[in-house]
Amino acid sequence: MNLFRKFFGSSHPASEEDKESEFNSSHSDNTPSIDEKFIYNFKKNGGKFLYCENAEELKEQFENILEENDWFESEVLCYEPSLFGMLDENKLIYNKPANPKFLLANCENLIAEEGSILFSSKQIKQHKPNELPTNIIVIATTSQMLDSKSDGLSAIKKKYERDYPTNITTIKYFEKAKVEDFTQYGSSAKNLYLLLLENL
Repeated sequence: MNLFRKFFGSSHPASEEDKESEFNSSHSDNTPSIDEKFIYNFKKNGGKFLYCENAEELKEQFENILEENDWFESEVLCYEPSLFGMLDENKLIYNKPANPKFLLANCENLIAEEGSILFSSKQIKQHKPNELPTNIIVIATTSQMLDSKSDGLSAIKKKYERDYPTNITTIKYFEKAKVEDFTQYGSSAKNLYLLLLENL
């Protein structure tokens, strides 16, 4: 996926205005791809995006986030045994945390049309978004990008034929609104990092 290298591989990061004008000018004739649409909307919502080409890079980026926020040896909310190894390696406490600094989770899908992350009870149990820690680190793969929420619901239906999850929800806002915005009413902004692993 050269697109990710194009967006994030440059040693001179472009300003948001440059990225927006590049996004608009390169797509005046044709519609943007799902990955372009997701990246654009996710970053517009205030999400922090880290592209990883392999598992080694993913571990490295995870450690960089821990270092940046001074989260080493902290308590973490995590319900997925597949992620416990990363937590153990970094001496993070995830067994019944009393005051977790962040949530570490996978997700069901990444929704391009609104730049949101789709979760279910498989990742967050029965917690509502406002009951989760303010800081969230999500690990996802490039193949999890879908265009719309209805595509995401169809994918969940297909994935869990019998053991259908509950509490299907999206998190869309990753920073506090600068001005009062009625569309954000009732939603809680999260400081969210997305570690996106290339698997296509």
